[in-house]
Amino acid sequence: MSAIDDLPPLREVIRRHSLSARKSLGQNFLLDLNLTARIARAAGPLEDATIVEIGPGPGGLTRALLASGARHVIAVERDERALPALEEIATRYPGRLEVVCADAQHFDPRPWLGSGRAKIVANLPYNIATALLIDWLSIEPWPPWYDLMVLMFQREVAERIVAHENDEAYGRLGVLANWRAETKILFDISPAAFVPQPKVTSSVVRLLPRPAPEICDRRALEQVAAAAFGQRRKMLRQSLKSLAVDPARLVAAARVDLTRRAETVPVGGFVAMARELTHIRNTGAPISKFASDRGDL
Repeated sequence: MSAIDDLPPLREVIRRHSLSARKSLGQNFLLDLNLTARIARAAGPLEDATIVEIGPGPGGLTRALLASGARHVIAVERDERALPALEEIATRYPGRLEVVCADAQHFDPRPWLGSGRAKIVANLPYNIATALLIDWLSIEPWPPWYDLMVLMFQREVAERIVAHENDEAYGRLGVLANWRAETKILFDISPAAFVPQPKVTSSVVRLLPRPAPEICDRRALEQVAAAAFGQRRKMLRQSLKSLAVDPARLVAAARVDLTRRAETVPVGGFVAMARELTHIRNTGAPISKFASDRGDL
């Protein structure tokens, strides 16, 4: 790997600070600075950018972002063992790195941003990656506080994020992600690039928020997608019954047939069904209470 700054190699940083990766924190450290620099470049011009990074660990991606010219990096790290290593980077780049010791699942960056906006760039901990993405895609009101996300996921999760109708990986996560963002897998990263080596390939995904997604109630969209994909092998006339409304009304709004299955319906079709579901509710039609479980998106 080539040097991107005059700080010590990451392996030395890890050894000096005893930063053994913890499975409980979903940690897999990316040590190849060529790859961290590639991820930083994928976020576009950084000279005037504020970056929110989640789970920096020993700081490989943090260093790449700063070396690429990022004006301000807000690094959110839960593992207190990594803080001394990150403070060394902050010293090397005075005034440009702010380290926040916090759980990313309960961290709101907006007080740190003021009236500005940010980019999210991160090698996300595997165990919370999907949950964090769903939270960022569910922000209200929309558009969100970020202009771009460049994130690393397990390849299987990345395929679900970018999937569209008739793709094998298409499901609830693909509906939500592609309703609110333009999504693309940029490149893969081999397990050999990490310490410890994960058992799966990782992928870097770019998500560009749509300034004006098709109008519908987000919760209604999640509920329609959950019902349809919850019984994905069944036709819509059966799977949508769990919403306690006439499935024919929903599919008519989407201009699809009752015999279709969820994986054949485009995102726009789910948006149309969500709007019809909202209309039915607002006009007083009876509907059962739906408890949304987003954990299996």
